[in-house]
Amino acid sequence: MASNNTAEAPIVVESEDDGESGAESFLTDEEMAYQEGIDPAEDLIDDEQEDAEEPSNSAAGNASTEEEPPRERSPSPPHVKSSRGSRSRRAREGSTLQTRSRSPPQAPSTAAWKTDTDPDSCPVPRRFIPARPPGHQLSSNTTYSPLDLFKLFFSNNAVQTLCQNTNKQAAKNIEKGKKYSWTDLDTQEFFKYVGLTFFFALVKLDNIQDYWKKRSIFSVPFPANVMPRDRYRVISWNIHMSDPERDAENDRRKGSPDHDRLFRLKPLLDSIKDACKSFYHPRQNLSVDERMVPPNARAAMLQHMKGKPTKWGFKLFALADGSNGYTWDFTVYTGKSQFPSGVGLAYDSVMSLVKTAYLGSGFHLYVDRFYTSPKLFKDLFSLNIGACGTYKDNRRGCPRTDSNALRKKDPRGSIRWIRDGPLVFVKWMDTREVSVCSTIHPAYSGSTVQRRVKSPNGEWTAKYIACPTPVVDYNKHMGGVDLSDQLIQHYVHHKTMRWYRTLFFHFLDIAATNSFLLHKELCREKQEQPMTHRAFLQELTAQLCGVTVAVPPAQAHSGHLPVPISDQPDASKRASYGRRTCLHCRQTRQVRLSTPWKCMECDVALCVIADRNCFKEWHS
Repeated sequence: MASNNTAEAPIVVESEDDGESGAESFLTDEEMAYQEGIDPAEDLIDDEQEDAEEPSNSAAGNASTEEEPPRERSPSPPHVKSSRGSRSRRAREGSTLQTRSRSPPQAPSTAAWKTDTDPDSCPVPRRFIPARPPGHQLSSNTTYSPLDLFKLFFSNNAVQTLCQNTNKQAAKNIEKGKKYSWTDLDTQEFFKYVGLTFFFALVKLDNIQDYWKKRSIFSVPFPANVMPRDRYRVISWNIHMSDPERDAENDRRKGSPDHDRLFRLKPLLDSIKDACKSFYHPRQNLSVDERMVPPNARAAMLQHMKGKPTKWGFKLFALADGSNGYTWDFTVYTGKSQFPSGVGLAYDSVMSLVKTAYLGSGFHLYVDRFYTSPKLFKDLFSLNIGACGTYKDNRRGCPRTDSNALRKKDPRGSIRWIRDGPLVFVKWMDTREVSVCSTIHPAYSGSTVQRRVKSPNGEWTAKYIACPTPVVDYNKHMGGVDLSDQLIQHYVHHKTMRWYRTLFFHFLDIAATNSFLLHKELCREKQEQPMTHRAFLQELTAQLCGVTVAVPPAQAHSGHLPVPISDQPDASKRASYGRRTCLHCRQTRQVRLSTPWKCMECDVALCVIADRNCFKEWHS
């Protein structure tokens, strides 16, 4: 999740381990097509179009038949190679499918496009029967703090497993010769580590070391009170979700069907996905979309999405509640072999998330044009799940007639539609042509939208134009994943050189975002005012670190206290054991005097005696 803030995310320079980096990625033809937003299983390719093509203008009414020059491919990131030499004609030409014309060449058809004046009979709506009551699945009589909600997703059992595997990973690295000290990580310290990670997301500095900078007007005193800098860094270097001993067994299976690319994310991945589904049930309107997690490491699973703010990254398919953006389920895309059915990535990714056994029936699913296909929508309709989404004209099964089709010069608000059983294909002229397919809506039910138009004398005026019913509801409910992305953008993007740790920090994002949405649900039920998004994260950060957000003024400088340098239990040795040179004496006097006292906050040796109070002079 690339942050929208201008300050860069903190950088934790990691020592190397034997993590599965996947330094080179040799993409198949189908995977390269997917990166261009094309599904070879559903999109017609040029050869197939030519077989059915007859000379005609496109449905959008383009008068010119000249082709635009093909677009250049998006460059690969520096650490990813692609098998350019082995690309087939399908993948090579796939990137130009959408640039040739506003619509692909049309095949002959006896059907004709109808207008908004023609009546349309929508299928009878199916009854909404969710498997559980929609909304949160928590006790309404219990008061949940932000930390309580967060621990629903990072349970004590899951954290204990993570700590055990992290301790094993640290021991393994030390055996290999890593030169750092390590004490076993426990649950309490792990939550403090997570609290500091959220603190860094709220208080942006350029470098992780800056959070422990002392004696500067830009110093941030809080992190040093929670955890030493080196301890935080060494935990970041060793955080590990899977059992390191079993990692080696999985790595030996590379190249075979038994190899699990996501093994290093488990069991935390499964634990969080189960929690997302356990503590919330979505309302009727759902949305499926991709989510890109920006990488800082080399990995074979990197994908390119030219339409996303983050162009390169790990691709996740997410199913979200369209009303609030709650992430109900998600899948980390590992490559074409993840969905070997041959039906297509778009089809399989949706069907893997929409599980009626857990959801129920009667839901309305909204998707973008990469997923929309007649086959998918008809199969969802047979499962009593309606669907609506924008579509591409070159999808198999979509109408290709140009009889009474929209033309380029048709006025805004013009509507054309064709019904094929439960499917209705609608085209609408706004500033450009919009194509929507639905099994939920009639083509047009009298809806209008306001647009600003320019009059002949140059003045802008508001005008209401007709708008198809599927377009109105699509704009209202499609943003579920986008809502979740907007909340997640505010949170952690922690730079790390291990790909699985990048996704670990994204799991923190998902847990914090879903916790906030559960907080809003609980407050709405009790008719209370919920905290803002930022205030919720601040309170969560404080509770994870074991402090409160509000610091009384009297405690603001309580850390500057004289304490013994040594914890020598023998009283006879306390005056001499562990003495260090007073820093203030060394800087201001000719002689260097030693002292058994130091400042608890500054960690510098200072004299505290009747005739020489260096402690007071130093801090003044």
